[in-house]
Amino acid sequence: MKLYNIIYACLACCATSATLTSCDSFLDEHVPQATLSDEQVKTAENAEAMVVSAYAIFTTAEDINSSFSMWNFDVRSDDAYKGGSGTSDGDVFHQLEVQQGVLTTNWNINDMWVRLYNSLSRVNSAIALLNSSEFEMKAQRLAEMKFLRAYGHFLLKRLYKNIPFVVNENMTYDEYNTLSNTEYSNDEGWQLIIDDLMEAYNTLPVTQTDKGRPTKASAAAFLTKVYLYKAYRQDDPKSNQVTSINQQDLEKVIEFSNPSLYSNYGLEADIHNNFRPEEQYENGKESLWAIQYSRNDGSTYGNLNWSYGLIPPNIPGATDGGTDFYKPSQNLVNAYRTGADGLPLIDTFNSKDYDKANDNADPRLFLTVGMPGLPYMFNRNFMMEETSIWSRSNGLYGYYVTLKQNVDPALIDTYLIKGSYWASSMNRIVFRYADVLLERAEAYAQLGQTQQAIDLVNQIRTRAAGSTQMIAGYPGAYGVKFYITNYKGNYTKDETIKIVKMERRLELGMESERFFDLVRWGEAATVLNKYYAEEIPHCAIYGEAHFTADKDEYLPIPFSQISASNGHYTQNIGNW
Repeated sequence: MKLYNIIYACLACCATSATLTSCDSFLDEHVPQATLSDEQVKTAENAEAMVVSAYAIFTTAEDINSSFSMWNFDVRSDDAYKGGSGTSDGDVFHQLEVQQGVLTTNWNINDMWVRLYNSLSRVNSAIALLNSSEFEMKAQRLAEMKFLRAYGHFLLKRLYKNIPFVVNENMTYDEYNTLSNTEYSNDEGWQLIIDDLMEAYNTLPVTQTDKGRPTKASAAAFLTKVYLYKAYRQDDPKSNQVTSINQQDLEKVIEFSNPSLYSNYGLEADIHNNFRPEEQYENGKESLWAIQYSRNDGSTYGNLNWSYGLIPPNIPGATDGGTDFYKPSQNLVNAYRTGADGLPLIDTFNSKDYDKANDNADPRLFLTVGMPGLPYMFNRNFMMEETSIWSRSNGLYGYYVTLKQNVDPALIDTYLIKGSYWASSMNRIVFRYADVLLERAEAYAQLGQTQQAIDLVNQIRTRAAGSTQMIAGYPGAYGVKFYITNYKGNYTKDETIKIVKMERRLELGMESERFFDLVRWGEAATVLNKYYAEEIPHCAIYGEAHFTADKDEYLPIPFSQISASNGHYTQNIGNW
């Protein structure tokens, strides 16, 4: 498409204000017949419109089956069951959950690829116009677009590993069709993402008036994460195993997670504040960069988050039509058990199932998982039970419900809206400060600086102990037992690494980080095959499950993309 057509299409579907509102359609749906001169196209107004369009596609390009939060693909982890009415409900995700029958032709594998590359195309169109325009905000807007381009490539790389990088925004159609998905090694691919992020980091301001725009701290948090992924080297083309852990990359994690870079940020007093839809809680001090959703913005439904639409349970008279996907696993629930010392049972947490009448638990359990006998979303009008209301599969996927993506039914028609599916205006935090602290702790642990790592873990645990604003009455009313303490004493490097990894799971449970962490650490096959065997009594589908190392860590390159590449794409190992 020619540049002037792109601009006209953008202006037709996008608000030109700086509120980062959503576009209602993709650019090609509104291409005019008129021809504009270069001078008419290269205006500040048009450049800003293209930038807004690039932001917008990161909400409009995702949907219930291809959420950029990655919850659909986190069902491969030990945190969550797929859910729904049964194995045939979303059968391609069932195949991923048990890692059996996954085909390169499965629609969900190609759908996510297409949506993310559509997003990158929109970003590159904005970069191309910005590069040919002159206006006061040009450098900052370019930095924002480099940040978004890094984000799109990051999501793709975690899913597929070997991807074509579209880092030349001026490619011709013929050049685009000659891209290879193996031109760069795994390490070089991460470096390309880092290169875009460094441009963003060096230019972005410390604060932004519009909350959806990244700041210097947002870029620092993103660099922290990417350097940590890069540190775990997986550059053997015949394997997905971690061959080494690079010290220089770990030192970069330490550099970009330095607290001095986050003076405007910190931990919320209560972790649950990060998962509340009310305006006073959104874009809080822990939110380094969030996808912005809204309501009452003049459209029928507003710029709502539809990507969680399959997750609400089916509560008669409230969330009628809820489809009950993304169910917390028993294994995750058990992980929140604490011992007589108030610490996690790292090596034995799954030796017995959590019993709320007798076991001590980390308070984060009750902010992450809704369970029978307790109020759903902290609302005593909706008490959870072991009935089909709380499990469309009649118990196949258990009776637990995730809390971090759901909204109190009392907020229906305000922050929870019913359309084709359920949606809410609650922002989705992409980078939060707790994650940065844990990434810093992990780097310290791997570098052998154990006390620094433990101190950071204890910051997270101290906050967890105080996260009881919604559940303070649970011990008296429901007999649960909160007990969480900090780590004391000295720990070896190996012990500290275990502690940090466990804390990541507890803090980030049901936030779709778990599977990618296991792959990054090179532990996916070991952890998940053990999980399948132990989880069969709770979820019978795992009787057929098996994780194949050097295959199941990454999705296959979609068949349709291989076919269209004219031989330039190489299929990921273990697939065909």
